[in-house]
Amino acid sequence: MEHTLSKSFKILENAHIDQPKGFTAGGIHAGLRKSKRDFGWLYSDVPANAAGVYTQNTFQAAPLDVTQQALKHSGQLQAVVVNSANANSYTGEQGYQDALEMQQLTAKKIGIDSSLVAVASTGVIGEMLPMDVIKGAIARIGESEAAVDFEHAILTTDTKTKHIAVEVEIDGKVITIAGAAKGSGMIHPNMATMLSFITTDANVETESLQQGLRQITDQSFNRITVDGDSSTNDMVLILANGMQNNETLHPQHPEWHQFMEAWQFVSRELAKMIAKDGEGATKLVEVSLEGARSEQEAAQMAKAVIGSSLVKTAIYGEDANWGRIISALGASGVAFDKQGLSLAIGSEQIIKEGQLLAFHEPNCVEELVKDTVHLFIGLTDGVEKATVWGCDLTYDYVQINASYRT
Repeated sequence: MEHTLSKSFKILENAHIDQPKGFTAGGIHAGLRKSKRDFGWLYSDVPANAAGVYTQNTFQAAPLDVTQQALKHSGQLQAVVVNSANANSYTGEQGYQDALEMQQLTAKKIGIDSSLVAVASTGVIGEMLPMDVIKGAIARIGESEAAVDFEHAILTTDTKTKHIAVEVEIDGKVITIAGAAKGSGMIHPNMATMLSFITTDANVETESLQQGLRQITDQSFNRITVDGDSSTNDMVLILANGMQNNETLHPQHPEWHQFMEAWQFVSRELAKMIAKDGEGATKLVEVSLEGARSEQEAAQMAKAVIGSSLVKTAIYGEDANWGRIISALGASGVAFDKQGLSLAIGSEQIIKEGQLLAFHEPNCVEELVKDTVHLFIGLTDGVEKATVWGCDLTYDYVQINASYRT
């Protein structure tokens, strides 16, 4: 069941992924892109318990293979190295060897075991990594110790960095959870052209970390869509280095819920930042659906609405064409009682339990001109609910993707 957040934590202003104790991050312009930063690293002073989830695209890029193997070795990571501009995807055995070399050279540079290094790449599919550039970049690890440089280095078509941090008290100790992400296009569950890295100085049991990550990803990063396409490189990693020396966290710990609540907030905020920064987007769109038989069905129906190109273009045009919304619901693949359907755009209710109301369309337009548009859907089939996020579909989306490689 989807939980309502009570915010028993503190949001830190202008905080970055290095906010938790023992983490540093940096990034440089290595030459993979014309001028922007394109190579970054994240490092923990001590090995951190770690967990990951990955794209469900059957063409998984080489860095994902290397990272998954690293996590299988000990369930720990100490460093993450990331390049943008080149996905190292669909590059065969040579691509895998290149990702492995990135891991090994990074480990040697930092002075740790290679099994403690994760590798991530994002960018154009089907092109070989220029390893001379990558080797030069790895040699410069440590040149920057600014987390904002890392957050810039992982971007592709994003227009802004995405980062957040919160504090929560656990066992009388102040625990920090922070995150950084990239994602703008090819965004659709499960998951998206998306990289997300989460750090915490909490001590968390490895198995519980993996279970928690799957649950939280399902209610955050798997609840966003921009264009209906999934990438080959998507990855979410969490590193918990335990440097605050709290009692080991696991689901039976009395304050596990507080930790999960803060972690869920970080992940959802990052997910919403990705949706809002969709390629060419002008609006964040939030679709809330309640009264479904299961949370899975609620999410499936809400995703069908925000994933509809007709709905997205109507929102861009600030056109209260509610018929597109109910059409998307009907095409969602979920059976529901049509006589129990309710629909509202913002505060203006259009349908109530199957009956079309004499609504005031200008009130709908007032909602559609906002930076964040809220759609509310009610059913009478059950008690489960879900919220998903996406964006409008604009002329700029076509322009960006028509010239992506140029």
